[in-house]
Amino acid sequence: MSKVRVLVGTKKGAFILTADGKRQKWKVSGPHFAGWEMYHLKASPVDPDRIYASQTSGWFGQVIQRSDDGGRTWATPDGAPAPVPGEFPKGESNKFVYAGEVGTHKWYDGTQHPWEFKRIWHLEPSLSDLDTVYAGAEDAAIFKTVDGGKTWQELPGLRHAKGHLWQPGAGGMAVHTIILDPKNASRIFVAISAAGVFRTDDGGKTWKPVNRGLKSQYELPDPDAEVGHCVHRIAMHPSRPGVLFMQKHWDVMRTDNAGEQWSEVSGNLPSDFGFPIDVHAHEPETVFVVPIKSDSEHFPPDGKLRVYRSRTGGNEWKALTRGLPQKDCYVNVLRDAMAVDSLDECGVYFGTTGGQVYASADSGDTWNPIVRDLPAVYSVEVQTLR
Repeated sequence: MSKVRVLVGTKKGAFILTADGKRQKWKVSGPHFAGWEMYHLKASPVDPDRIYASQTSGWFGQVIQRSDDGGRTWATPDGAPAPVPGEFPKGESNKFVYAGEVGTHKWYDGTQHPWEFKRIWHLEPSLSDLDTVYAGAEDAAIFKTVDGGKTWQELPGLRHAKGHLWQPGAGGMAVHTIILDPKNASRIFVAISAAGVFRTDDGGKTWKPVNRGLKSQYELPDPDAEVGHCVHRIAMHPSRPGVLFMQKHWDVMRTDNAGEQWSEVSGNLPSDFGFPIDVHAHEPETVFVVPIKSDSEHFPPDGKLRVYRSRTGGNEWKALTRGLPQKDCYVNVLRDAMAVDSLDECGVYFGTTGGQVYASADSGDTWNPIVRDLPAVYSVEVQTLR
């Protein structure tokens, strides 16, 4: 029988949740890296036991960790000593250096500010090579390793795509989403808050903004601005790499031509503000979002935790509530905290800032908490193990 492994990054450590294909009884392993912020964990599609993790601390810096045995044991990829409290990380695997002349970007007050590396928000392993991984950084940049995380090099062409006009939003300025086109190895999409969506068609050498159709009337005075849009998350079904869905600061959007033009599909949602968005594993027109009240009130409308599902690619949305708290619930679901598995009956998973991880084994019709009372959940990724 197939198995499912859920990788959970939280504010105070990482957790690994496992179950068989029925997804009814779960085993919890963790916390790994207790006390550290774990922004993201993701496994390689080439070898499911190769897992990369971003471990970070405002006090002690950034560490990349790697497991080659499904998360049972971990080490820094270059073999440097594991970080200990009070010491900064050592080793080449923890060096993220901007290439060339660093330059500046916009700051909150509109002045120019030097680029400063802070942390890795997202790790995206290659679809075909075990040792190649892309990393999305704050301040916004994309890095690449071809030696399993031992060393990292920036792909500076991304910051050359009008990077001097990018400006942090309330949550900073980070490459938080990286999507690799499964049918075109040279095409990659990234999303940056608060800059927008960018696409490369030459493997990362050059990038262009693909934000036509986005409106940010409260943030940008120019309705036709190419950059500066606060995109919260983008998602793609691998069978249709030209179709992407977006949860923006306000508005749920879709594109049918790889970002050349976006259109709004918020439809009957109670709020078109939110962070995560994902696509059903077997139904490319089935999309999931979690609306929250507003950009100042990061909790569900009416205190009811509801996932909304569209089976029509947007516009028509249905609230999925069975098993979710429908009163006095004031948690948030962050941008990287939703994922789907690829079992025949698609499973959907999400984690909350209240420390719950919910799972649905029937495409969202019913929900159950896998685990409660974790630290605030930053990220959720799912592996289907055959």
